[in-house]
Amino acid sequence: MADGEEPMAVDGGCGDSGDWEGRWNHVKKFLERSGPFTHPDFEPGTQPLDFLLNTCKVLVIGAGGLGCELLKNLALTGFRQIHVIDMDTIDVSNLNRQFLFRPKDVGRPKADVAAEFLNSRIPSCAVVPHYKKIQDLDETFYRQFHIIVCGLDSILARRWINGMLVNFPMCTIASMPRLPEHCIEYVRILQWPKEQPFGGAPLDGDDPEHIQWIYERSLERASEFNIKGLSYRLTQGVVKRIIPAVASTNAVIAAICATEVFKIATSAYIPLNNYLVFNDVDGLYTYTFEAERKENCLACSQLPQNIEFSSSAKLQEVLDYLTNNESLQMKSPAITATVYGRNKTLYLQSVTSIEERTRPNLSKSLKELGLVDGQELAVADVTTPQSLLFKLHFTT
Repeated sequence: MADGEEPMAVDGGCGDSGDWEGRWNHVKKFLERSGPFTHPDFEPGTQPLDFLLNTCKVLVIGAGGLGCELLKNLALTGFRQIHVIDMDTIDVSNLNRQFLFRPKDVGRPKADVAAEFLNSRIPSCAVVPHYKKIQDLDETFYRQFHIIVCGLDSILARRWINGMLVNFPMCTIASMPRLPEHCIEYVRILQWPKEQPFGGAPLDGDDPEHIQWIYERSLERASEFNIKGLSYRLTQGVVKRIIPAVASTNAVIAAICATEVFKIATSAYIPLNNYLVFNDVDGLYTYTFEAERKENCLACSQLPQNIEFSSSAKLQEVLDYLTNNESLQMKSPAITATVYGRNKTLYLQSVTSIEERTRPNLSKSLKELGLVDGQELAVADVTTPQSLLFKLHFTT
């Protein structure tokens, strides 16, 4: 709506000049009458639709195959204040399923093009793009939204945003694998850098020997958890990030996600609690169940995690533990502690000058550094937006 233009109250007073009579009748059928599946506390009326159209702010993270479908579904459902974050630009290979993009858009930011397309095609829609990493935005930015929907395929990004929003990490790959892909990712992310096969060479997805090594170790892990369906071809696809993304699959998953957003925004229906399985091999089948909380989960417990080392152990050993432990998978942890009454940086890798100054600490024992039994260590890392606390216990 242009500046100074008077809003046109059509469709029950919930719209503006971009609306027309009957535009939201399909949504009203869910919100202005009760039914056998409505939430027991839901009161039918005009307020839920008014909130959805005029107040609710939604953030979509990712504008790829899933993100394009999500943005389209949310905008057509009535969500108008939508923001989208994506750090990628459009590639030719995206065009077969990411339908908001055209050949002329190749090379441009996905977020920008997606916002332009939706704003031009859907009246009253106001999509705001953010062409940047999710880590570039702070807590104040994320707090402005009522609902945040993730369409991410990066494990590191998903883990970071989980930590920012609910402090609940992705434990699946390390602790609760359910799919053959989880087993492959476990070997790729953890076992390869730990065992350093082929003389410590970097993993090459085009090298048959490398893929065979990943495949064999993945089979072992899959057998341990009784997971079927792991193949050499699948292993190569996961390692090389060859995702057989089918447009129809993206559409189904996005529809499920958009439905959950609608239920949460309007309180009209009971949302999922909290896991859904979609199987499109032999037809449409869904099953939901409540995932059990891991009692000693690093983030969920909210308490310092106990770690055990000898007082003669080197700080390097603690650093190795933080980066190699399958439930932590840290990238470049910074370790600080209160020593002799003052906060002391024991090691910090991300700042060159501090790294050079604290590097000698890596070869010192924990006792030499002034650490004591029961000492709390604060560890910051790019994989989580908050520092994590560890309680150090000395072994005899």
